[in-house]
Amino acid sequence: MSNKPYQQAAECLLKRRHKDAQYDRLAENLRPQSIEDALAIHQAMIDLKGGAVGGWKCLLPPADDKVVVAPIFSDTVHSGANCSLFADNGKARLEPEIAFVLGQDLVAKDTPYTADEVKAAVKSCHMALELMQSRYQPDLPSTFAEKLADGLVNQGLYIGPEVDKNQAFELSNVQISFTQGEKVQQFDGKHPNPTASKPLVWLINFMTQRGVSFKAGQAIITGSFAGIVEVDFSSVEIEYQNLGSYQLNLSARD
Repeated sequence: MSNKPYQQAAECLLKRRHKDAQYDRLAENLRPQSIEDALAIHQAMIDLKGGAVGGWKCLLPPADDKVVVAPIFSDTVHSGANCSLFADNGKARLEPEIAFVLGQDLVAKDTPYTADEVKAAVKSCHMALELMQSRYQPDLPSTFAEKLADGLVNQGLYIGPEVDKNQAFELSNVQISFTQGEKVQQFDGKHPNPTASKPLVWLINFMTQRGVSFKAGQAIITGSFAGIVEVDFSSVEIEYQNLGSYQLNLSARD
C-alpha cells in the first residue's frame, strides 16, 4: 500500500458495514497488497472501534500465503430469540458453526499456549451462526488480501444455546437442519478442519505472538459445518443432531 494508509482503508470498510449495499473495490492506494497489510487494516479497525471486539473468526490456514482470521465487533454479536441482518438478494446468508466463549483473558506473549491451556480458558461452547454479507459487488477481481481486510464477508455473529464443552472440542461431523414451515434443508455437516477446536488453538497462538490479547467474554468461531446456507427472513428452527436445537426469528435490517 502506498504510504500504508491503513486507517483510511479501515474507515472506509467500517462505513460500508453499516449499510445494506455492495461497493466497488477500495481506491487503489487503499487496497492491501499482502496479508500483513490486511491484518494491519484489522488493527486499525479495532482501534477505530475503541477495542470493542466481541469475537473472532478463523480457520486453519489453507496455504502458507493465506490466513483466515478476522475480528467480529461487539455491536454485531447477537443472542436471544431475534436476529436482524442485512439481506443478500433477499435472503439471509448463514454459516452454522460452534462458538467457543472465553471465560478468562489470554494475554499476548512470545511462547505458545498449549491446547490444554486454551481449553481451560474456554468457559462455554454454543451452537452459532456466522452472519454473511460481502461489501464488494459480485464478480469484482478483488484479491484475497482485499477480502481478508474486509473480514471475509463477515457481518456479524449469532450465539445460540450452549452445548457440551467436551463434545464441542472434538466435534468434526454433525447433521444439521434448517426448518421453515414445510421447507427443510438438511446437511451432513463436516468441519473443514479435523475438529472444531483445532483452529481455535492456532488462532490464539497466531494472534498472541503478534501482540494481540484475547479477553474473557469474546466468542471465537472456527469454520462452517455446511458452507453458506440461504434461508428466508422468518422463523427458522436450527438443529444440530444430538447437540440441541433452537428457534430463531430472522429479520432484514433497514
